[in-house]
Amino acid sequence: EATDYDDAKPKRSSIPKGIDAASVDLELAMKLLNLPREVGLHPESGNMITAGLGRYGPFILHDGKYANLESANDVFEIGINRAVTVLAEKAAGGGKGGRFQRAQPKVIVDLGEHPAGGGKMQVLEGKYGPYVAHDKVYATVPKSKKPETLTVEEAVALLAEKIAKGGGKPKKTAAKKSAGKPAAKAKAASADGETPAKKPAKKKAATKTAAAAKGGAAKGAKAAGDDKAKAPAAKSGKRVVDADDVPF
Repeated sequence: EATDYDDAKPKRSSIPKGIDAASVDLELAMKLLNLPREVGLHPESGNMITAGLGRYGPFILHDGKYANLESANDVFEIGINRAVTVLAEKAAGGGKGGRFQRAQPKVIVDLGEHPAGGGKMQVLEGKYGPYVAHDKVYATVPKSKKPETLTVEEAVALLAEKIAKGGGKPKKTAAKKSAGKPAAKAKAASADGETPAKKPAKKKAATKTAAAAKGGAAKGAKAAGDDKAKAPAAKSGKRVVDADDVPF
């Protein structure tokens, strides 16, 4: 702890998962306290690659991009060549290389295929303890049971109990029905019940026909009036006598 002469607390380091605290000796303790460790300079960028332990497990860091390592021992043993390869594989995989990317859970026991199908069952190590996983169903292993000794029958029973409590796979939402066109109306049947009845003529068509006839009559009357106006006056039967022809 901090002393009266120094307010700063001594440096601390968490013990990685998979390492028994009782087995930690002075050499390993010094390695943990000296993290992050410098691996070497990247041959392309010239910047330092470091290795360390984070919230989600061991990792290497270069230019703000992180790549996960398989085990805590890799943090102390990884060399520059492998570190460059791991970073390249991370970039080629299309990942963001984020520091907070969740690491894959550790498999404690592989129990094989589920008797009812749907894939294999595994006992995994979780943040809050071991659990059984199968087909997106996760059941916690009781504290009274050692995960390494869990049998297939016990795993099946835990999964069934989880499903019974509503902890199964999420229900799929029903697909929305697309708004289809309204059903076509049945054709009206004629009196004999077989041949579709003919629809009455539309008023609009009759109106157009009447208007056309009326327009034609009007044009004919106008033409007749024009011809009458142009025709010369008819001659009468009386003789017209000029005033000069009358004898005095």
